[in-house]
Amino acid sequence: MNVQILKDNILNGYKINKKEALEIINADLTGLCKAAEEIRNKFCKNSFDLCSIINAKSGRCSENCKFCAQSSYYQTDISEYSLVSGDKIIEDASRNGAGGILRFSIVTSGRALSDKETAELCAVYKKLSKTCNVYLCASHGFLAEKQFLNLKEAGVSRYHCNIETSRSYFPKICTTHEYDNKIKTIENAKKAGLEVCSGIIMGMGETFKDRIDAFFDLKQMNIKSIPLNILNPVKGTPFEKNEILGEDEVCRTIAIARFILPDAVLRLAGGRGLFKDKGKRMIMAGANAAISGDMLTTSGISFEEDKKLIEMLGFEISPL
Repeated sequence: MNVQILKDNILNGYKINKKEALEIINADLTGLCKAAEEIRNKFCKNSFDLCSIINAKSGRCSENCKFCAQSSYYQTDISEYSLVSGDKIIEDASRNGAGGILRFSIVTSGRALSDKETAELCAVYKKLSKTCNVYLCASHGFLAEKQFLNLKEAGVSRYHCNIETSRSYFPKICTTHEYDNKIKTIENAKKAGLEVCSGIIMGMGETFKDRIDAFFDLKQMNIKSIPLNILNPVKGTPFEKNEILGEDEVCRTIAIARFILPDAVLRLAGGRGLFKDKGKRMIMAGANAAISGDMLTTSGISFEEDKKLIEMLGFEISPL
């Protein structure tokens, strides 16, 4: 498959199929990334979206996701705590908003929030929507339709639920819930009128085909905000000895994602700090968004560093 011809077709509105995506896995990386940049520039211009998160409830999760430091199945060296105070969340959101962050997400561990926790957080979201100039996002597991409606009413605009990997590989990373639980959650969030943010984790032993299968599932669901995580192996988890992916493989994955999802927001997420350039090459491979600041259980990259890099590359920070 000729990458340049395929790129030109995409620029003219063509939607590639899975066979074509698989055929560019071994394409010259430099040419592939340059083509992905052209696609991004055509469909997304020079906008770059930055968001931040707060780990508002940590650890003790009932699920056995093999990548996760917060699972109660594993012995990991993380802080465990129940839902933090609303004041702390508001303080964190205000600080991030004042610093230039465009989106702010409250993230909680566990299979789902209780109705009591949902009510507590909805009160916080309502205060945030009145006091902070940021878009509000949420990540609270497998909620019921009513809970999603409550979040929407409280001012949340986007809900996060990663599919993590392909349907076929998913049983190899988690057995306490199924891929379809993810899909149903995404459907329920959309029914409530929420946008959805959903992506993958690279480096869990999956193949390029698994990643491509996941990207096509996200495309079919019309997901526009797609976090791209790189596994940062955590001691105590089943994946603690996984080798960290090389930068070339990450960039190739991002470029292929851009071919499949030309107008999507490809958001650099966990693991970006593992690399010396803090994601520069990944942005040049087709990404156009990032989570800035600390991740859930690992440190991240400061907004100041991200802003300097983004502006140096010619982007304008704006919501996507």
